[in-house]
Amino acid sequence: MADDQHNLERTYSRESRLQRDGLEQEATPVALVRSVTQRPSRARIPTIYDLDKDIEAASDGEKEKGDEIGAKESATPESCSDDDHPGQLERRPLRFEHGDPENPNNWRMWKKLYALFVAIMSVMNSTMGSSLAAGATAPISKHFGVTSEAQLILPTSMYLVGYVGGPMIWGPLSESYGRKWVMIGSFAYFTVFAIASAVAPNFAALVVFRLMVGLGGSCAISVVGGVCADIYHDPVSRGRSMAIFMAATTFGPILGPPISGFISVVSWSWAFWIGAIFAGASWPLFFFFPETYGPVILKYRAQRIRKETGDMSVIAPIELEKTDLRHIITTVLTRPLRMICFEPLVLFTCLYLSFAYAIFYIYFQSFPLIFIDIYHFNAGLEGLTFLPIGVGAIVSAGLYLTWDLILRRAQEANKPWSRNEEMRRLPLACIAGPFFVISSFWLGWTARPDIHWAVPCFASMLFGMGYLCLFMALLNYLVDAYEVFAASAMAAASLSRSSFGAVLPFAAKPMYRAMGVAWATSLLGFVSVGLCVVPFVFLKWGGKMRAKSKFCQYLLLKKREEAEAVERERDEKASREALAGENNQGRPREKEEV
Repeated sequence: MADDQHNLERTYSRESRLQRDGLEQEATPVALVRSVTQRPSRARIPTIYDLDKDIEAASDGEKEKGDEIGAKESATPESCSDDDHPGQLERRPLRFEHGDPENPNNWRMWKKLYALFVAIMSVMNSTMGSSLAAGATAPISKHFGVTSEAQLILPTSMYLVGYVGGPMIWGPLSESYGRKWVMIGSFAYFTVFAIASAVAPNFAALVVFRLMVGLGGSCAISVVGGVCADIYHDPVSRGRSMAIFMAATTFGPILGPPISGFISVVSWSWAFWIGAIFAGASWPLFFFFPETYGPVILKYRAQRIRKETGDMSVIAPIELEKTDLRHIITTVLTRPLRMICFEPLVLFTCLYLSFAYAIFYIYFQSFPLIFIDIYHFNAGLEGLTFLPIGVGAIVSAGLYLTWDLILRRAQEANKPWSRNEEMRRLPLACIAGPFFVISSFWLGWTARPDIHWAVPCFASMLFGMGYLCLFMALLNYLVDAYEVFAASAMAAASLSRSSFGAVLPFAAKPMYRAMGVAWATSLLGFVSVGLCVVPFVFLKWGGKMRAKSKFCQYLLLKKREEAEAVERERDEKASREALAGENNQGRPREKEEV
């Protein structure tokens, strides 16, 4: 228990670590950035050793935890030197003051929208690239002489394998080194191997290059959620930005098959040149992309102040973070895996999202069996049958905004249910399940030569509605629940769903040929029925799950400590102002007596 709490302490928001006596905090809905100002009297910076002792004491029980907090807060050391090196130069932690224009939450609307637009464009590049190979299967088979169905799935599945490993690197690294340069570095990696895929000399090289492209593209999937949380601390605005992000992850894959289906008749390589050209056209946007991660912005400010003034005591909280390789490997990079293994909210969210994601990529294998074999479409027209999924996604975005309006009105009316954390996001996930079920049975039992092609085609619209509703609801729920650990929670979700999306499509064509279109698609519907209960369970017992979560409870403990520190600081400030007022009134009287 003490080791788990120690790991949490070391990865908690860098600003929050130093929010003790002597700092005034303005709480934000997402604790990625805390706005604080420093008191005139300098407080001692707690070391990692001190924090470890606090967490070890906090694990002994609620009563003892409260006693420890009280004892800790009552102490007001005069020194600011490091315990390990007494006599060193005092360090003055740098903070965002109230209304600081460099705080991403205080940026102007156009700057926020630009940062969001660049992030969304990186998502579109990544997700569209994932499905480009699906529409060019026949030209790839002809050019490289590959006839095995399992091997022809590899260019798509290996891309998703990159999605499995990439978030384990990019998500946590963005929480240590900032969003901007991690996104730029990963996008450069993505662009280089997108070009390499288009000029692959053989099929083995193409498969390897597709893996590398997926590895670079996975950064967008895991980091963009963190970008939304950086620039929008308000849950309403953050939820809307996340809805746009999820819409981009839906539209990207459905654009790939029709584009590659029509262009690959020229050459197999043009399917991948399109992805490389799109990436190249997106590069100018990244040149002006601002850093959105507050702790790194403070680090740049501290470095600038030290350079301009020579005052080496100025330091940003993130610079106190351990950055050695052992810490990164054992704590930062393993956090998504620990969340999957020990957090029920993350585990079952990943399970449901992974199955929905796998259905999406199974459709890349089953739609050709339906619309090419049954309805005799060509590859380009078959790719267009994915567009109703996008129409469904647009409808679900409207449902999200409608629910958001209903919730805001209920909160303004102070209705009890509107204050429930689970009610903010999960109702949309509850209606998503029936959409999946109906869509599966509709598609499976109407895909026959005697029924017009439009009937099974529009069944996928319901799938698009359920897909986006589910992702918007559950991913927003994770971001709200885990706050500073949002990027790691998103990385965990990306890792699991990409694993399903990479593996299950291999079973698609054998399953459809063995069971037939009707029963194979119905099997997906039956599994969807079982998973429908997940959001309802969260709705009923999600609060209790969060109460037992070490991550969530650690955040709650820190917020409680910070709130108490803010209240104490305000009382002390009021006392000082009152004392100063009395002294100012006494001075004229002394002069008159003289």
